[in-house]
Amino acid sequence: MPDNLAKVKELRELTGAGIQDCKTALSENNFDIQKAIEYLRKKGITKAAKKSSRDAAEGLAVIASNNSKACILEINSETDFVAKNNEFINFCSEVSKIALDNNLNIENLLNAKINNNLIKDVLINLIAKIGENIKIRRIDYLENSKGVIANYIHNQQSENMGKIGVLISIDCENRNKEVLDFSRKVCMHIAAMSPMSLSEKDLGIDFINKEKEILKEELINQGKKDDMIDKILVGKLKKVICDNTLMGQKWIHNQDITVEQALTDFGKAIKQNLVIKSFIKYKVGEGIEVKKTDFNEEVKSLAGV
Repeated sequence: MPDNLAKVKELRELTGAGIQDCKTALSENNFDIQKAIEYLRKKGITKAAKKSSRDAAEGLAVIASNNSKACILEINSETDFVAKNNEFINFCSEVSKIALDNNLNIENLLNAKINNNLIKDVLINLIAKIGENIKIRRIDYLENSKGVIANYIHNQQSENMGKIGVLISIDCENRNKEVLDFSRKVCMHIAAMSPMSLSEKDLGIDFINKEKEILKEELINQGKKDDMIDKILVGKLKKVICDNTLMGQKWIHNQDITVEQALTDFGKAIKQNLVIKSFIKYKVGEGIEVKKTDFNEEVKSLAGV
């Protein structure tokens, strides 16, 4: 291993800082380990880095929006206590506004600025001050110049922030209060029922095939005859598809109809043609897994290997 790489590894083991931070600290200090440690300490990186491997599955779903565009972010903390911290909440609010104004992905967002400071540096200082790992986990956008972008926050902890966030885009001819109210009801439905996709055509073929396989095995174990299995399978698979698509689900505000029927009925009532184009739902912590990588794997990742 080259001398410089060996020093990067040594500094990382001593401080817990990321490889890129270690490389910068060493290059700025003539590859002197002790000076590099002092450099990292002054920037608050070592204190923050020691927490960077800890799981952060709490936090907030954050929404920022204007008339035709919205963004939703998930920003994680280790505990719900920190998610209620005013400094954390203010950070989430500022970051969401910058994201909305500039349409940034996470990498570019971290390199954007809050009050002339890089967001990634502000984040490091916030971690060091609060004492918990904090991560900007994901971000998405919806735009619609032909209709409405509506949103809903469930378990709201501050304005436009909570444990579940939903965005929806609906085409319409007139953005009136009735349409906005109905769109919000659809968002509430999504928050409660967690559809996987908008309609059947948007469901992944792998999901459908897997469900078909499970259902078929279930029928075989029940002793159903071969000539009956295919007939029964059609109905069962249709129910699975309906249960997992927004348009096919039972409308939570009226269980006698589907969301698709509710949309059609409402459109007729207000004499507008409404089309749900897309939706996004974030539930804080959903799908988070703790992953640990060793030094060599991180080096390969940075090198693009």
